[in-house]
This record gives sequence, C-alpha cells and structure tokens, in this order.
Amino acid sequence: MSGALVLRRAEGRVSIVTLNRPDKLNALSMDMRLEMERVLREADEDPDTSVIVLDAAGRSFCVGFDIGGGHDPSKTPWRHDALKYHQRLSISLRTLMTPWTLRKPVIASVQGHALGGGCELSLFCDVTIAAENALFGEPEVLFSHVGPAFIMPLVIGHKRARELIYLGEKIDAATALTLGMINRVVPAEKLKEETMKYAHRMALISPEALAVAKLAISRGAEAQGFRSALSAGLDVCAPLYAATTDVGREFEERRARDGLKAALDWRKAQFG
Repeated sequence: MSGALVLRRAEGRVSIVTLNRPDKLNALSMDMRLEMERVLREADEDPDTSVIVLDAAGRSFCVGFDIGGGHDPSKTPWRHDALKYHQRLSISLRTLMTPWTLRKPVIASVQGHALGGGCELSLFCDVTIAAENALFGEPEVLFSHVGPAFIMPLVIGHKRARELIYLGEKIDAATALTLGMINRVVPAEKLKEETMKYAHRMALISPEALAVAKLAISRGAEAQGFRSALSAGLDVCAPLYAATTDVGREFEERRARDGLKAALDWRKAQFG
C-alpha cells in the first residue's frame, strides 16, 4: 500500500478516501488531518463523484489525535499558550468537520477503534456503517483533555453524551446504534462489501438531489445553533489544553520516562 497518509480511489460514482496510517491505528497527526481535509475536498470537487466513502486501512478506523510525539518545547510552542492552542484546535476542528461541510454525502466505514477525534470524525459524516467489532468513545477526559469537537451532545442528546464524555467510556457498535451514533452494524468481514453496496445505492440518486438534501439538513441544524455550540466548546476547551493538571502532569511524566503505552496502562489500571 502507498506511503501516502490519505489515499483516494474511484469505484464508479463513489470516491473512496482511506486513512492510511495503519501502524499507528490511523492516529491523526496534524499533517494527516490537513491531508485528509485536502483529499476529501478533492473528492467533493470531482464531477464524476456523487458519494464519498471515508474508510481506513488496518484494524482500526481512527484512535484519535496522535499524542505519541516528542516533548521538545521548541516543537510545541502552543503547549502552555491558550491563544496559540485555540488556533491549533480551531484548525483541528475544521479538519474534523470536513465531511459536514462538503456538498456531497460522506459515508463513514468504521472498524475497530473510533476514539476521540476518530469518534468525532465519524459523527460528522452523513452516514456511519460500523463493523460489529467497532468501539466508539471519547477517552480524552482520562488524560485531562476533552473535545475539541463537542458534536456528540448534538447527535445523541445531552444526558447520554454527558455520561460518555465525563467518564471517557467506550461503547460497542450495538450500543452506538441504539444511541443513534451510527446507522448500521454489519459483520466485520462484510464491512467493505456492505459499505460499497450502500454507497452505490445512494449514488443512483441524482447528485443534485443529494446535495440539496444535505444542504437543507445542515442548514436546519446550523439555524438551531449547531456551529455556535461547536465554537463554544472550542473556546472553553483551549485553556484546559494549555493548562497543567495533576493527572495531566503525571501522565506526561510517565510518557516521557516510560513511553506512551506505559502511561496509558497506568491510567487504565486506575479504573480497574
């Protein structure tokens, strides 16, 4: 498979955009976020494309933002600057929202982990088809972070979203289906087949009708404050990202000393 971070190919009227960092479970570095945005917009501009499928190489859709990088302050000038962090998170939110802002419908095809930014990315897609082995959740709160895209309350309601966001718990595909986070659950071995069958069926609809239907639904949500709610979440989150908390400090110290896996295992062990 190509070394590109994001791939695109066509199958009839369907463009398939693939997250291609399987060795890192498609963790989203900033370069990958920007490349995903670029490739999705390229597919949206393609006159031969009616429907876009967003899938991922390897065993997981996306484990969220890449937090495994180095700790050199010269390479992270935003770390303790709320304004700089707000700017960086604004870019991240814009990239995650790309499926929402495109003219053409985007179908997420999810296997394995869809966590943090990966969960949010799937929620920004028009339709989500998940394998039975998919796990969804936003575990950032366990490491003193949240968000930055507070879309979950707008999709599943505040009560259930509060529980998932406050505790950082993961849920399986069947539970995600009952909550309205996804549209369909299929056997893992049939995920690609069922996704493409669904996409080709949607591609039979006139692209003009699909674009107008998507725009009408999106405009309705935005008239109800969709974008304002996301902006509010971003404004609140940025200072937290720039701050130093007790849990966050120990997590960072363990990560620097023992590596990311050891730090994650330390935090996981505290919850039994």
